[in-house]
Amino acid sequence: MGHHTFDADRADKLEDAGRRYRYVSGEELLWALAPDSSDTVADLGSGTGFFTDVVAPHADTVYAIDIQEAMHDHYAEKGLPDNVEPVTTGIEELPFEDGSIDGAFSTMTYHEFASDDALTEIRRVLATPGRLAIVDWSGEGIGDHGPPLDERYTAETAAEKLREHGFAIEHTFTRPETFLIVATIE
Repeated sequence: MGHHTFDADRADKLEDAGRRYRYVSGEELLWALAPDSSDTVADLGSGTGFFTDVVAPHADTVYAIDIQEAMHDHYAEKGLPDNVEPVTTGIEELPFEDGSIDGAFSTMTYHEFASDDALTEIRRVLATPGRLAIVDWSGEGIGDHGPPLDERYTAETAAEKLREHGFAIEHTFTRPETFLIVATIE
């Protein structure tokens, strides 16, 4: 798979609400993640914070995790909510204690970090019960938008990898271009 990152020079494209909500709405993301006002949540591959901003009013603390400092710079210029803390790191090396994160989500970035090391790390930091919501480009998609089809995963493949790492799959939905998975740790 590709495991590329989005070009930070094109970060403004990530702020196009019409384009972003076409693939997952804010309401759908909140339903999938189901954050509580006391929760600590991690946005895995936060980019410019577009979806971080959706979740922030519904959680106590949100870690905006991105491997590119330039994305955090863009987010800072836009304005971070008071309860959002940017963290520059790869998903394979999360700087959190075991079980310290109540929920995590990834919007259109799973294909960039999907590896055994990353999934093991996500599992390590999620509390029990913990919730993981993933929306990503589908390997069965049309391919008109997003990364090339050969850099994508199917919902089935992603769900199986999550099961292998100790997640229970609550919901899986496939659409023409994307999929949504809701996974939990019990």
